[in-house]
Amino acid sequence: MSDIDTTQQDEAINVDTEKGNFKYPENYEYDAGVGLNEDTVKYISKVKEEDPWILDFRLKALEIFNKKPMPTNWADKDLENIHFDKIRYYLSKGQQPARSWDDVPDDVKETFERLGIPEQERKFLAGVEAQFDSEASYSRMKEDLEKEGVIFVGSTEGLAKYPEIFRPYFGKVIPTSDNKFAALNSATFSGGSFIYVPKGVKLKQPLQAYFRINAENFGQFERTLIIADEGSEITYMEGCTAPKFETTTLHSAVVELVALKGAKIQYITVQNWSSNVFNLVTKRGMADEGAEVKWIDCNIGSRLTMKYPGVVLKGQGARGEVLSIALANDGQHQDTGAKMIHMADNTTSNIISKSISIGEGRSTYRGQVHMPKHLKNCKNNTECDALLINTNSRTDTYPAITTRGENNTVQHEASVSKVSAEQIFYMMQRGLSEGEAMSLAVNGFVNELMKAFPMEYSVELKRLIDMEMEGSVG
Repeated sequence: MSDIDTTQQDEAINVDTEKGNFKYPENYEYDAGVGLNEDTVKYISKVKEEDPWILDFRLKALEIFNKKPMPTNWADKDLENIHFDKIRYYLSKGQQPARSWDDVPDDVKETFERLGIPEQERKFLAGVEAQFDSEASYSRMKEDLEKEGVIFVGSTEGLAKYPEIFRPYFGKVIPTSDNKFAALNSATFSGGSFIYVPKGVKLKQPLQAYFRINAENFGQFERTLIIADEGSEITYMEGCTAPKFETTTLHSAVVELVALKGAKIQYITVQNWSSNVFNLVTKRGMADEGAEVKWIDCNIGSRLTMKYPGVVLKGQGARGEVLSIALANDGQHQDTGAKMIHMADNTTSNIISKSISIGEGRSTYRGQVHMPKHLKNCKNNTECDALLINTNSRTDTYPAITTRGENNTVQHEASVSKVSAEQIFYMMQRGLSEGEAMSLAVNGFVNELMKAFPMEYSVELKRLIDMEMEGSVG
């Protein structure tokens, strides 16, 4: 990405927190109806023309979902306001993903044009997938990558065309029984990305997927699997939006990353859901010998986000990293964090978390670092910092670090600070508006972390923060 100049990047990223607040009349060929039962699952599987083993996988997952209690013993009790019997679990226009932008249905095409997806594709992406409700509407990758054997398709297409690659890793990094919402996704999944990067292939430009919710009372359950073969490298970016509705919307994804020997995966998320969305996501990567998995996670918007990207450090010399920023405004709870599970000697993990709470917004950090007693020479660094903007803002931190081996090193830092009235007054006396002053304070708080982000990501994040801070004034 170093060959892209700053001007080009700035033009390619054109983000507005209200940009996604529009919708089109519903027009679907396939509709699973309202509520979740075996018939719902069978309908999804039949429409997608899946192999029998996938239906069996789904039905077993449904059983697990029904048996597992809601995790309100430790999580936000707002989860009780999700009414699974009122959600629509599958909506599709019935078309295969278009390979040409001209072939995308007009309403879907206009949606993604308004969100700037074609421009991004032309300027700095190696490939893009655009999902509208349950299925991908557009999927395309540069021809030179296809010639190198890179696969980038929707998960539906991946399961159908590449089962020999897909199936051995599917549900292995995140088993169905991992948690209630992973089980829900396993029963109802549709859409998401499947990527395979062959041995030694290093992608110089990122691939991107964009997930759009258009329908009301809808649940989106994309399933993403990325496999980086030995010595390969890939950067993947995802963006998410939905219009504002009066009713609850559910987004419950599962993302599995597999970095084989010496491979590198960087996964970037820019989440800007509307305030009616429950965003409940399970993300985990597996890093083999000498491999690296890096999560860059930006959480803005949603009613409740619960997301703890993790890395299982399976092979010697493996590295895992989570860099995250969460911003909670009025009526929002950003419950985020990270998990690092060390399973081999000489493994390294790094967690840096920044959270900002505005008004009556709430942020929570939950972290887990585990080093069993038989391991040696493992290292972890964890930093979690919180910034409170107002008197009623709230933040909570729950780090859990366990180390029992020899010569293992763990360090943890945490801080909570507050933007003072004096700081804001000082900046306003120098010509800044109140919103600009608070935005400057927040950007200063996250500045060191943002230096580690790719340029296009930093530009987008800054704009989102600026608009959130402007909207918090008055």
